[in-house]
Parts: sequence; structure tokens; C-alpha cells
Amino acid sequence: MVAGYDTCPDWAPAFGYIGAASCMIMANFGSAWGTWKAGLGVCKMGIDYPKGVIKNIVPIVMAGVLGIYGLIVAVILTQSIRPPNADNTTSYSMYNGYAHMAAGLCCGISCLAAGGTIGVIGDAGVQGFGLRASGGKRAWASEGEGGDDVGMGGNSEAANADAANKLYVGLLIMLIFSEALALYGLIVALILSQHSYVCEAA
Repeated sequence: MVAGYDTCPDWAPAFGYIGAASCMIMANFGSAWGTWKAGLGVCKMGIDYPKGVIKNIVPIVMAGVLGIYGLIVAVILTQSIRPPNADNTTSYSMYNGYAHMAAGLCCGISCLAAGGTIGVIGDAGVQGFGLRASGGKRAWASEGEGGDDVGMGGNSEAANADAANKLYVGLLIMLIFSEALALYGLIVALILSQHSYVCEAA
């Protein structure tokens, strides 16, 4: 007989695995969503300003990190789940299952929200950067023209570059705070994963 059998049923590990799976799935979905949206923006921006493609790859990198957050939490949760004993009892409690499911959902949904935010901001931001840096002209339209040409709104190339850099700083700040949403979820998930109650044999 196991003490506290009602708190450690044989189906309790299911909640832990649901938490680990949901964390990994939603974190990867957020990462893919952010990469997809920001990648489209970088490709569109490359038409107007090819020189800025490498510089504006930052949103894609930040979106890719979200999948790592989900991987970290999922590995921690799966390693905390104990297998059943030979007599079909388990020391893994419902308390652990609920805590691990909460940890997985916390990190997964946070990464999902952060991925969407990074994607939308990255898409609009990099396109705006390319438009501002190029002065509103296509890359092939400015080839062979003199350096004293006037760009968008009558600004010179140097003025366009300065305005684009100011826009880029604002873009980075928005991306950093968007990434912080996932980091908050990761921190809380790690705290939740440390909560544990083990059923001992009577």
C-alpha cells in the first residue's frame, strides 16, 4: 500500500508530459511565427536596400532563441517525471503534475506571444529601415547615379543613413522588450519546476 495513493495516481505523469509537450510545441510555434514574419520583412527590405540585409537579421535570431527557451524547460520537466514502480504505483504526485503543466504552459504561451510580437515588429521595422536608408528608391534605380542625388523628401544619402540608424535603435529596443516577455515566462517556469512533492511508501 502506498501512502497518499489519491495524491499519486498512476495517471499523474500525464500532466507532466502535457506540460513538457505544450511548452516545446508552443515555443517552437512562436519561434517559427517570428522567423516567418521577420524573414518576409527582411526579404522585402533587401529589394530596396540590399546592404542592410545582414544588419537587419537580428529579429530572426531573436525569434530563434524562443525555441531554445522551450527546449530548456521541456528537458527539465521530462527529467523530473518519475517512472511507475513494479507494482503499478508511482511516487510522482498530482502536485508535481500540475506544477509541471503550469510551468510548460507558462513558458510556451509566453514564447508564443513573444514570437508574434517579434515577427510583427521585425517585419514593419526592417522594411521601414530599408525605405528610410534607401531614400525611397529601388537599389537598381540608384546604380550608376552620382553621390549628390537627393533621396526621399529631399534628403541626402548621409541624412537618410542617419535617420535610418535612429529608426534601427528604436527597432532594437522594441525587439529587446518583446524578447523579455519570453524570458519572464522562462524564469517563472523554472521556479515552478522546482516545486515537488513525492509520495513515499508506507
